Order: sequence, then structure tokens, then C-alpha cells
Amino acid sequence: MSTILHVLNGTSTLRGFEQTGLEGDTMVWHEVLSEGPLEENIASGHFWKKRAEWIRATFGDDDYNSKVEEPLSQLYEPYEEINLWFEFDLHCQVNMLGVIEMLSKHTDLSAPNIFLICPDSYPGVEDFHGMGELNGDQLEYLFDNIRVQLGEPDFVVAAEAWQAYTTYTAEELEQYLNANNYWANLHSLKPALQAHLKRIKRNENGLNYIEQKLLDIYNSGITDQHGIYRVFWLDDKIYGMGDLEINTYLKRLNEKGLIEIEL
Repeated sequence: MSTILHVLNGTSTLRGFEQTGLEGDTMVWHEVLSEGPLEENIASGHFWKKRAEWIRATFGDDDYNSKVEEPLSQLYEPYEEINLWFEFDLHCQVNMLGVIEMLSKHTDLSAPNIFLICPDSYPGVEDFHGMGELNGDQLEYLFDNIRVQLGEPDFVVAAEAWQAYTTYTAEELEQYLNANNYWANLHSLKPALQAHLKRIKRNENGLNYIEQKLLDIYNSGITDQHGIYRVFWLDDKIYGMGDLEINTYLKRLNEKGLIEIEL
């Protein structure tokens, strides 16, 4: 086993990472903690049981144990260094918080050095959407130029943000965001949580921001799934949602009778 672990935000990043010359083992994070039920205690068996049930019911995925639960054991191996590769969007930021929260449960005296690589842009790449767009050389550039070591202030900020995300009402979250101007090295966290706040508020029609945006796109005359995806991603890449996640919102609109799309 290597002394270094790289936690990657998805299989698309893994493809580029395999082209790098960076040393270490890899673990691909397959969860989508930005959607579905959560509770504050991520270390509990109940947390992962509820996640598995929701993933299975929502996406029809029966491989949760092999894709998610079994790889989690790598976080508890005696690595000397762990590098977290997560992006600026809500999807990645909540997953990042989950990983940091799990790592913070370590109380032994030989805790690993933990680093974060979190890009929100890349030189020369217009309309940057994520590390899955980058090749090995570009990922090595990020590693060499934007990697930061996380310390106690970052773990405190992450713990507070995780609690806010998993337990706060919209009003409480808004107060927290308005009052907090210190984010340590977690520079992308506040914009992501602000996007989440928009998502948990409801308008006069009982819709959240994402539902209303998708309905507006549909009502503009774009009624095919892929067309809706493209317009949504153009304006709201901060959410980092893939087509399966967008479909959960389209399904709700279908069920309300507001749109008619075969999913």
C-alpha cells in the first residue's frame, strides 16, 4: 500500500488522473450527498443505511455496497497523506464536507496530512465545469499550484458547515451565511451553500429554485430532456448536477402536472 491516498470526485476525474505521474492510491467518491436524506452523524450505520435505501429507490442502483460503503474503509487506512480532489459546485462541496467529517472522526495520534485541490477555474479553459475536462498534465498543474494543506481552522469550518447543511432550516442557514465571513481554505463553500439556500426556499407556487428554473425552461419551448439539461447547466453549473439528479426534479414537476416529459 502507498503512503498517499487521492480521493477523487468521480470517474471522469479518474480518467485524467490515470494520465498523471502522481504517486499514490486512488479512491473514487461515488456518493451524491447533495441530494436525498442526510443526518448529522455521518459515522453511524443508520446514516449509510438510509443513503443506500434512497439511492436504490431513486436511481435503481443496487451496487451501493461495492461502490460506496466498501471503498470508505480506505479513509481509515494508515496513509500519511490524503489529497481531496473536489470542485467548486454544491455537489462536490457537500461530498467534500462529508469526507472531511469522516476524517475528523480519527482521534489517533498518527492522523494523516490532509490536502485539498479545489479548482473553480483553469487557465485557458473557458466556462470551466470541472476536473473531468482536464488531462493528466492539467491535473498535475492543479496539484502543484493550488493544493493547500488543511488544518484545524478548516476542520472547524467544515464541521459547522456540515451541521448547517444537514440540520438548519432555510431561515437558520440564511442567518449562518450572513453572519459568517471566515471560511479558512474552503473558499468555494459559501457560494455553494448560498446555492443550496436558494434550493430549500419555496416560492408562492410551492416550487424551489431548481424546480422553477426547469419549469421556466420547459415553458420557453425547450421540452426535450437533453435540451433542458444544456440550458440548466449553462446558467446553474454551481449545482454540479448530472442528468440523473436533474431528472429527480423533472419527475416532481411531472407528478405535479406542470410538465409532460417521458423520463
